[in-house]
Amino acid sequence: MLLLFVAVTTSWAAKTPTFNEDVASIVFNKCTSCHRTGEAAPFEFQNYRDVQKRGKLIAKVVRKGVMPPWHIESKDYHFADDRTLSDSEINTIGQWVAGGMPEGDRSNPPKLPEFTDGWQLGEPDLVVKMKAPYTLYAEGPDIYRQFVIPLDFKEDKWVRAIEFRPGKRSVVHHCLYYYDLTGTAVKLDAAEGQEGFRRLGKEFRGNALGGWAVGGAPQMLPEGLAYKLPQGADLVLSTHFHPSGKEESEVSTLGLYFSDKAPTQGFTAVQLPPLFGALAGIMIPAGDANYVKEDSFVLPVAVKAFGVSAHAHYLGKSMEMNAQLPNGETKELLKIPDWDFSWQEEYRFADEVYLPAGTRLSANVVWDNSEDNIYNPNSPPKPVRWGRESDDEMGSVTLMVTAANPGELSELKSRYRGHVRQSATQTIANRFAGSKGRRSGSIMKRIMERFDKDKDGKLSAEERAEARKFYRGNRF
Repeated sequence: MLLLFVAVTTSWAAKTPTFNEDVASIVFNKCTSCHRTGEAAPFEFQNYRDVQKRGKLIAKVVRKGVMPPWHIESKDYHFADDRTLSDSEINTIGQWVAGGMPEGDRSNPPKLPEFTDGWQLGEPDLVVKMKAPYTLYAEGPDIYRQFVIPLDFKEDKWVRAIEFRPGKRSVVHHCLYYYDLTGTAVKLDAAEGQEGFRRLGKEFRGNALGGWAVGGAPQMLPEGLAYKLPQGADLVLSTHFHPSGKEESEVSTLGLYFSDKAPTQGFTAVQLPPLFGALAGIMIPAGDANYVKEDSFVLPVAVKAFGVSAHAHYLGKSMEMNAQLPNGETKELLKIPDWDFSWQEEYRFADEVYLPAGTRLSANVVWDNSEDNIYNPNSPPKPVRWGRESDDEMGSVTLMVTAANPGELSELKSRYRGHVRQSATQTIANRFAGSKGRRSGSIMKRIMERFDKDKDGKLSAEERAEARKFYRGNRF
């Protein structure tokens, strides 16, 4: 009897998984939302034959963690809509492929989940689109283009979500949304001979409304939060294109979801380094496989974090954001050990993360400008500075937060603006210090002589503000 039990148990344990009984539920629930008709993925996984003919590839990419795309980690917090596969699911797919990929019982084939066709968040309150098609060339470098959509609102609106639908998913990499109250974007648009305009420029002072990137799913802001979209504002789409190998014509469409009342509290972003690294002095030497920039900011008030994201270009290698609590404990808010420029999204925490006043947020961004980086756009590598184009670089981690006490949000914003100003001042000082020749020394000497009023050998916040005002006015 014991031998029979062992034989039966061994037979059951060694049973090869089948598609219908074991694999379909994994693929349909974790892969098919993108791998289906009308979505961005390059092929479909909607039935046995679809999956079987790419079974070996599927087993390989899930074993390596390449698919489903989910690049973020945290040993301390969980994220909503996590697409990662469990070890058990990965093993099931591997065993199915190794066993010849049997279909299983055909009498009761698995059904696809109920996917939402069209608008993922339901019917929008307002649908808008680009005024005219933009023609994208077949081959060449990536393109950044700005498009203006006049809204003509007669009253302020509160926006809980914007769902972006590119006309040609194969060419649109990401899109950031802004609003403009000055009319500048309309003038820039009219100045060029085709739809849109190339650069936002220093004269543009847009206000951010979020964005979309490949792989990202539309999300409502948490209950009680909303972006303000003022009356008279023009919507600006800052779009990044990848040429596909053939000429394409793009018309992007957006669905806007409004709140019927003003938000109960505000929210803000703490981005480190600020301005996507524009003030960090990014200058990546050719061949440097581990170029690092770090930044930190101490929270002056308690906050509740609800989302986190990261951004870099092709040379991005890894990113982290940690929170050192006042009691000395360190929490991992975000870790992306293997950056992928093709997948950028905002990750929402499964539960709000409470961070007390005095918490130090620290961000670490690493770039790889070596030959070994297969995504390096330059061969051989060349020095790369900060810039807007894809073959330039950026780098930052952004934490979305509300103030635990809503009345303290203005204090948080004020202190963070101070951090940005301090970063700008330090960047100017570093550039002067890094210059060669006597002129560098004389510049630094003149700065200190002119603005170090208390002669303590360093510039206070007030002295830095005066120096900035002076040099901005004189374009020094």
